[in-house]
Amino acid sequence: MKKSFIIALAAAVAAGLSSCEKVDTGDPSVPPSERGTIVLEEVAEIFASIPIGPEQMAEVRDAVASSTEYGYDEEYTMRSLFESPGTGVGETKASPKEYETPLRDLFRAAVEERFATRSGGFATRAGAPADADEYIAALTSSDVQIYWPYSELWSGSGSPVITYDPRDNSETNVGYSISEDGSVREIVVDEKTATERPVWVINYNDDSAFTSLELLRRQDPDWGHGGGEIIVHSPGTKASSDDTRTLILRSFKMNRHYDTWFAGASEFFVKCGSVNGFKATTEADMLLYSPTVTDFMIVVKRNQKGKEIPFNAVLISEWTNQLSSCAFLITEDDGGTQDKWKCSAVVKYNSKSYGFEIEIPINSRDDIVWRGQLTRSYVEKYSGETGHFGDVELVLELI
Repeated sequence: MKKSFIIALAAAVAAGLSSCEKVDTGDPSVPPSERGTIVLEEVAEIFASIPIGPEQMAEVRDAVASSTEYGYDEEYTMRSLFESPGTGVGETKASPKEYETPLRDLFRAAVEERFATRSGGFATRAGAPADADEYIAALTSSDVQIYWPYSELWSGSGSPVITYDPRDNSETNVGYSISEDGSVREIVVDEKTATERPVWVINYNDDSAFTSLELLRRQDPDWGHGGGEIIVHSPGTKASSDDTRTLILRSFKMNRHYDTWFAGASEFFVKCGSVNGFKATTEADMLLYSPTVTDFMIVVKRNQKGKEIPFNAVLISEWTNQLSSCAFLITEDDGGTQDKWKCSAVVKYNSKSYGFEIEIPINSRDDIVWRGQLTRSYVEKYSGETGHFGDVELVLELI
């Protein structure tokens, strides 16, 4: 008679987390790119000083719409603005879009004027760049961007209000309102303002270094065509208890924002640790298996709060009857030092225990939305139903 293994993933937070891949130094509230070289308020003032017309509005709208299409926030990085006008995060077009007067030309002219007149603090601030070329090179290599919340509400006319992320958890800040005649006046800007008229927030990019779920679908043909619309089985199909099944994240709903609106959307990381397709029946079979971690990013825009977003993402492709639980983690990214959430997978066979080690990356300043185990009995009982995981709601399904 064959003896079967029963595998359970027991999630435990390690007490001594010492392995680090990314380290922030200095004041954690101030990114390295702002220390003496780039100041967000200064960038906002420069944008407010240039004549922004319909063409420049369309350029920024093209970029943020492209970023959204590829699964990112409504963002236009300075790198794209200077090197590939009108392109969004995730876009890999061979040539940039053509604009008669791209925003970068106007910005460069404004910077050159500032250096020529020694205005704006360029000449006196410690560590400031020596000339316009150096300043623009620093800005291009930084993670500074234009963030346009609620850009989908833009009517196609009107000039923007320019503001910046104060990085102090405030919900209001000064904004520079640009009139059609080019005059500028200061106003108080809050999130309601951004729903009523175009508001460009100069802030820091938090997600372009990661691969969005939408981009994963486009890069991997297994997701199917058109952004992964083809899934293994149709929703609602449930296999018998003897079959190998697939655990799907059908949908995701965020019930509260984790950052101020100046910082942009919430970037959630969904991570699932398991031993995929485990069917060991002898001790020798153990050598054939190793733990895996499914890890992807979900960007939830400001206007998607409280809305169910369909995803149809595979968490575990082969959930066998010998897998009794999996480690499950949802975080909202806030950066910091990279730590690891250590999980142990224990296999019991013939009164002996055999273990796997799983290390799931997590940043020191991340918000932990939910962390724990998903048991087989739970996912079987609530397959296809809404589950509450902290401030998010998920629909998980075994098919």
